[in-house]
Amino acid sequence: MERTSITEQAERILHDVASTLMTPTAGECLVCFVARQLDEFGCNGTHRFASHYRDCVAPRATALLARLSAMGACCCDCEMFMNTYEPAPRLWTQACEAVDSDGYGEWADAKPPDTMPPCDTTRRGSTKPCANWVRVSRSRDR
Repeated sequence: MERTSITEQAERILHDVASTLMTPTAGECLVCFVARQLDEFGCNGTHRFASHYRDCVAPRATALLARLSAMGACCCDCEMFMNTYEPAPRLWTQACEAVDSDGYGEWADAKPPDTMPPCDTTRRGSTKPCANWVRVSRSRDR
């Protein structure tokens, strides 16, 4: 019987945990997956999470990075949330006016949620976002 060294056991445990964290859940959309990964691991200036999602869930989406780039996420995963997608309006807090103790009104703008709800799911093989996300409207200069 072969004995496994403690180092090999530790490496196997770390690999299993990393695989679990980095695997899209069943029905999880691209945008929810990338948001979850960025929250956990941060951005490294590449499309590592979008590429990983494509490889795991939608290998036929060969033009995914070109499409993201055309939508405004040209360099890295975090640009998806700066230029391309934002939480759906139904998830934002409502804008409101409040009167302080001195009688002055203060306006509070609508805000995106602090934490996103669970993914609303998409079909396997899709790179479209779930209903929790909408495209950022970009005005065109003409």
